[in-house]
Amino acid sequence: MGILKGYSKEEKSWMMYDWANSAHSVIVVTILPIFFNTIATERGMSLWGFATSAAMLIVALLAPILGAFGDFKGYRKKLFFVFMLLGAASCAFLALTPLMDLSTPEHMETVAMLILVLYIVSTIGFAGANLYYDSFLNDVTTPERMDKVSTMGYGLGYIGGSTIPLLLFLLLVGAFGVDMMSAMSFAFGLTAVWWFVFSLPLLKNVEQKSYQEKDPHPVRSSLKKLAGTAREIYAHKNMFVYLIAYFFYIDGVNTVIHMSTSYGDTLGLDSTKMLLALLLVQVLGLPFCLLYIKLADKFGARFMVGVGIGVYCFITVFAFFISKEWHFWVLAILVATSQGGIQALSRSMFGKIIPDKKRTGEFFGFYDIFGKFSAIIGPTLVGITSSLAYDVIHSANPALSAEAVEAQAAPWGVLSILIVFLIGGFTYFFVLPKYLKKD
Repeated sequence: MGILKGYSKEEKSWMMYDWANSAHSVIVVTILPIFFNTIATERGMSLWGFATSAAMLIVALLAPILGAFGDFKGYRKKLFFVFMLLGAASCAFLALTPLMDLSTPEHMETVAMLILVLYIVSTIGFAGANLYYDSFLNDVTTPERMDKVSTMGYGLGYIGGSTIPLLLFLLLVGAFGVDMMSAMSFAFGLTAVWWFVFSLPLLKNVEQKSYQEKDPHPVRSSLKKLAGTAREIYAHKNMFVYLIAYFFYIDGVNTVIHMSTSYGDTLGLDSTKMLLALLLVQVLGLPFCLLYIKLADKFGARFMVGVGIGVYCFITVFAFFISKEWHFWVLAILVATSQGGIQALSRSMFGKIIPDKKRTGEFFGFYDIFGKFSAIIGPTLVGITSSLAYDVIHSANPALSAEAVEAQAAPWGVLSILIVFLIGGFTYFFVLPKYLKKD
């Protein structure tokens, strides 16, 4: 692959995991909500938002302890493997759900609940593995190359796991006439295999170089270290304020990712055309990631993350007014411009300000907890706002069908995401610079 020329074997093996886990990001996070909405009862978008929040809450509570465990010698790769395997196995079980009995409302409700459980478990596996994957960044490259390596990882994810499984799914449905349920079953099964197989380069070629010696009482030791790490983060005000800003703006990014197809489906947009638009996001993801690398070299990673926050503020407002399919295509292109760049540069920015490289897992555990706790707020905010709007609209127009009421309520739920972007943006643009000058 020509674009990987100049990268080391360890860097390429690390980046390949983005290629591996991106299949989950596009298949489970975008196709599964559409399937869920077809069999769920009322308020499918709200239920999906609450399930996403539940998954993120579990990961957020575990993240600091998991991160501290990953810093012990020889633990990081083993724990990475456990969570990766948990996520892939959940996807394998999801492959069975489209083939289950959906002949009655009771059966549909049972399958819908099973989908939510497997979705939560797969999300826990995805997030847990990512915590250790992020921690390996300091093991495979230098601070000077972090922006480039981190962003290229996201780029590989776009052209690999994010694009190929989705393209195969669309070809099965559109070109080969495979029925939707069988195609979904294939897509979820492929995600499991894809995720596992393309994780092997990291497992084979990446080693934990930054570590602390094993402790005879790892649980007690990890819990003790957490309090010290928290105090250390607070003492480094540039890191602390950055995490506060990250907490809010990445919440908006994650909420847009998790709720986009659920939102479009609620509005009654054609599922196949929506997925084609999302395929366009993946195709454009790599060139825009490469553009972010170039611009970060010229203007700095901090400036480019700020650009991403601004783009997402506009995306949230624009999404409120979506009513036609071409609107969704425009929205998809806007997301493609900044989705990978803002996540990749945020990761590398944090990696560079970690004060003790032997404890990257511990610090990335806190980075992860900020990201995951924030991911509870956005979907919950969407769920509550859309549910409240549903009640208001239904009371004012009792003759409207449930689908019509939900279609009118959903935009208000999406608009609520703007709140977290504004808080994150204010902290990032006006508070963080003061502390960056001091540290």
